[in-house]
Amino acid sequence: MDGWVVDAEPTLKADPDNHPEELWGIEDPRITFLEEVGKYAVAYTAFSRAGPGVALALTEDFRTFERYGLVMQPDDKDAALLPRRINGSYALLHRPAHNSGSHIWISFSPDLRNWGGHKLVLRARRGAWWDANKVGLSPPLIETPEGWLMLYHGVRQTAAGSLYRLGVALLALDEPDVCLLRGDSWIFGPEADYETRGDVSHVVFPCGYSVGSDGDALNLYYGASDTSIALATGSIKRLLAWLRVHGQDERGSA
Repeated sequence: MDGWVVDAEPTLKADPDNHPEELWGIEDPRITFLEEVGKYAVAYTAFSRAGPGVALALTEDFRTFERYGLVMQPDDKDAALLPRRINGSYALLHRPAHNSGSHIWISFSPDLRNWGGHKLVLRARRGAWWDANKVGLSPPLIETPEGWLMLYHGVRQTAAGSLYRLGVALLALDEPDVCLLRGDSWIFGPEADYETRGDVSHVVFPCGYSVGSDGDALNLYYGASDTSIALATGSIKRLLAWLRVHGQDERGSA
């Protein structure tokens, strides 16, 4: 983990002259390698006067990008693609915001441009739950033999402001709109000083990860209070084991 160098310029810059949906900037990219096309798909939030929308770009080298523009119109964000087709279609997790609440949905496409078959995957809970106000995808899903492991953020409104924590859920491999298990408590929250104090305090917000050569060690990169980037480590096997004990069957609840 040593020897990191931060580039002098952003890899992917907002381009409002050619893409007006990026007028006020871009944020929260989730990167997925699509083996079928041999390219990395970057799902990100593009901001303009219309609000936040989900945009998509493809790249082979992270130097040049083919922008697809908005694929989900405002208000929508927190998106990531699955790395392979499901029943012949690409699948995109995202979080539209409506009066009914901010929940995680999945949509399907034959070509990465035209999307439909929208289905609700995970609801924000109500009441005193840690994820009672809104939920959204954190990093891209992790494929395991037991299902798609999903780390998601939940937001609860408190007297001190919004509190962001992480939870975990498991989606069916061939039916990712089906939530098999959902943790009954949060697994990771702001505790360190750099996580509780900053431009937006009490926030831990992952967008990416890497997996060790053993296929189990998880390196989770996250934003801390919108001020710094931090790293947390964990184990995919231990997350699955925890979920088997502390997870609730969500089938039918969406």
